[in-house]
Amino acid sequence: MPKIVDAEARRAEIVDAVFRIIAVDGLERASLREVADEAGLAVGSVRHYFAGSEAMLRFAFATVVDRIVVRLTAALPAIGASGRGTAARHEAVLTLLGEFLPLDEERAVEACVWMAFKNAARIRPYLAAEGDRSHREVAAVVGQVITALVSDDVDGQQSLIVEAERLLAMLDGLCMHALLQPGWMTAQMCRDVLDRHVRSLAG
Repeated sequence: MPKIVDAEARRAEIVDAVFRIIAVDGLERASLREVADEAGLAVGSVRHYFAGSEAMLRFAFATVVDRIVVRLTAALPAIGASGRGTAARHEAVLTLLGEFLPLDEERAVEACVWMAFKNAARIRPYLAAEGDRSHREVAAVVGQVITALVSDDVDGQQSLIVEAERLLAMLDGLCMHALLQPGWMTAQMCRDVLDRHVRSLAG
């Protein structure tokens, strides 16, 4: 009797192989053949789930976006459950924002993949829609964090938007710095920088 293959599990194996290749050698090496070799599959098996490399990479990009957004969304209730200005809220915000950063091996791989895809979306039209979605969904979460942090007398909606964009830019820069200089920008250093920025937002 032929073995039944779980399609969702097989796609996840393929995506994990894409992630490993990108983290080590970059997006350019993530071809169908290279991914098949990394996953221990025949190229035909990968083609069974993805018509070509564009479909495979688009799915991989969507997967890393979904994984990050799911973790961010799961961390949001803890911010709302704590009072403004409390140590509990501060810690909840640091926990949520830490999901963006390469603070452990899993998040380091995802951060590397996230950055590679975001950069590639500028010049690869088939990734553009996911690139836009990734920004919108992350910005929506960051906007809620800003609303929870800043004082009630903040000067209007425009100031909230500016603060959200400032936080997003800080997170992108910190993430990139940590990926490029891991010996200096350790997990603790990332957390210290994040802690200082969050305290400045909370006034």
